[in-house]
Amino acid sequence: MLILPGESALKETSNITAVNCEFNGKYPFWHTHGFTARDCLFREGARAALWYSDHLKMEDTLILAPKMFREMQELQLKNVRLPHAAETLWGCHGISLEDVSADEGDYILMGSTDISAVRFNLNGNYSFQKARNVTIAGSVLNSKDAFWESENVTVRDSVLNGEYLGWHSKNLTLINCRISGTQPLCYAENLTLKNCTMAEDADLAFEYSSVEAEVQSRITSIKNPLTGHIRCEQCDNIIIDANLKAPGDCIIDTFSNPQKSGAALA
Repeated sequence: MLILPGESALKETSNITAVNCEFNGKYPFWHTHGFTARDCLFREGARAALWYSDHLKMEDTLILAPKMFREMQELQLKNVRLPHAAETLWGCHGISLEDVSADEGDYILMGSTDISAVRFNLNGNYSFQKARNVTIAGSVLNSKDAFWESENVTVRDSVLNGEYLGWHSKNLTLINCRISGTQPLCYAENLTLKNCTMAEDADLAFEYSSVEAEVQSRITSIKNPLTGHIRCEQCDNIIIDANLKAPGDCIIDTFSNPQKSGAALA
């Protein structure tokens, strides 16, 4: 079925099923309660197609339209591609992403909660800002400023590329992850890293963070961690200066030389 250009074609509807449909008009599904889409295409003109709706199931669909999914409840996306994903999935609650790819995804998932993502491939900055209760697995996030002011986030078996990762986050846990990008994981509260690795450009890490970290690689530099314990294979440069904030008692050591202070390693 072809839905021609227009506005609000199916507003205030319930229990919609769309199979092999093409949508061209803007705002087609606002205030829709129960929507299943499979093998569909949302053209560029179908901007802001799904807002203020709930109980969406979408599979095998290409979304060219910008600013999809706002203020929604209970979304399941599987094998969905979003080449123009800026400002998508804002203020949504109860999100399942499986085999989803998003490009140009600046500010994606801002302010959303209760998110599960498996094999989520993202290219876009400022992702997951202010997001809460998030689990991510087997994913690749190319995203500057990811997870700023997020809370209760766990990322497993994933690649995280981008500057200023996780600043001002609370309860961020990274397990079996590869981290790249300058100044990662600063100003974080209750930060945990397990069996992670850090690329050479991941310098000036952990500033003013409370952290428990096991890093299975060398770290280029660590700066003024607040408290906790960081263990790594090697740290090239530990910066502890007059700007260190209390309590300033973080232990930094290596697997071969445990329980040494940052000053002792410097």
